[in-house]
Amino acid sequence: MKLLSIAVPSYNSQDYLERCLDTLVEGGPDVEIIVVDDGSTDNTAEIAYKYQMKYPELIRVERQKNGGHGAAVNRGLAVAGGVFFKVVDSDDWVDLEAFKAVLDCLRDSQDELDLLITNYVYEYFYNGTRHTVNYENVFPQKLYFDWVHTNRFKVSQLLVMHSMIYRTELLRGCGLKLPEHTFYVDNIVAYQPLPHVKKMMYINVDFYRYFIGRPDQSVNTGNMIKRIDQQILVTKLLVNYYHLETDIVDGNLRRYMYRYLTMMMTISVVHLILSNDKQNLNKIPDLWDHIKKHDMEMYRKIRRTHLCRAANLPGRSGRMIAKTGFYMARRIYKFS
Repeated sequence: MKLLSIAVPSYNSQDYLERCLDTLVEGGPDVEIIVVDDGSTDNTAEIAYKYQMKYPELIRVERQKNGGHGAAVNRGLAVAGGVFFKVVDSDDWVDLEAFKAVLDCLRDSQDELDLLITNYVYEYFYNGTRHTVNYENVFPQKLYFDWVHTNRFKVSQLLVMHSMIYRTELLRGCGLKLPEHTFYVDNIVAYQPLPHVKKMMYINVDFYRYFIGRPDQSVNTGNMIKRIDQQILVTKLLVNYYHLETDIVDGNLRRYMYRYLTMMMTISVVHLILSNDKQNLNKIPDLWDHIKKHDMEMYRKIRRTHLCRAANLPGRSGRMIAKTGFYMARRIYKFS
């Protein structure tokens, strides 16, 4: 059995896939790389097969009709043979020195660990700069811990798919299945499995390199406005997974999950406002009603947070304040 399965969802990735795979094959025989070609119309499949021929013990290619990022992750998880599972998007890559530290940690912890957390780095396409997100102030380092032993997260420190490596059977056991033809499903990977995680470890290495800032990316503001219904769908799915007050016993985990939902609600509401579209503005009360119908206590707690208060100030002036706050946050936290 391999130590680590890495799924590489790939759609029209011919310009980036080689860089991604060149870093992943450095993991050597402990690693299984599953390139999922999600119905590409360029040379993505040819590149993937070329690497499979060169590294037959490391790389396998799975091809499917286009189903979106979620469908590609689902396929990778379904066929994964490794103890642990990681998603690396085809336009991203990993740091080689950090990769060695990650594999050493997984090798030493494979009988007990549910989730390994690392730092990730925003690599900005448009100006060649970078910004690292670490968790030094949140987690103990190189030790097993659970949610009781975590500290408060800053707004910019929420866990993302890029920072997480799960035990494969944990993901299967919690029933992780991502919707097809939907962007922003990485939020589900970063949220839904958390109550099933018992033992975590954090290593302070800058492992994942997230290539960001291209105009065609899903997190580009214009694209998020165009795909706002998909952002809303994912937000509703997160809301529906749990009744946090009754389902989540640990107070630190419950507090964190509220914070995550607050972030998702704020992003949804602000982009509905940024669209300057009356139909989209009407979706804001509908989204809040969805939470209210699911769980009144959840609605009250999220609605009372500073972020959601700021994003939901009434009238045109309130919407202007929300827009200004969004652009300031984007400059400070460099998330897109």
